[in-house]
Amino acid sequence: MAGLNIRPLYDRIVVRRVDPKEQMRGGIIIPDTAKEKPQEAEVIAVGEGKYSEDGKRMKLDVKKGDKVLIGKYSGTEIKLQDQEFTIIREDEVLGIVE
Repeated sequence: MAGLNIRPLYDRIVVRRVDPKEQMRGGIIIPDTAKEKPQEAEVIAVGEGKYSEDGKRMKLDVKKGDKVLIGKYSGTEIKLQDQEFTIIREDEVLGIVE
């Protein structure tokens, strides 16, 4: 991931969806167009957090390198340096995989 120059703003997070390890089910190869989007993702970059009503910065609970669960259709998909990423808000993260 060297050289990726993106810094998300406020409570946004850049993630890369992790492909499922199993690509065959019952001996049938599932074509890419029929596969569901993976729900597990790796956090690539995080914003500095949004501001509370009293003007203080609220830090995010997730950090770079975390494995998280996100919704199948969450966020906005982008392509940088021939790689696909998704930008989501922290509140779209369903959980952190420990």
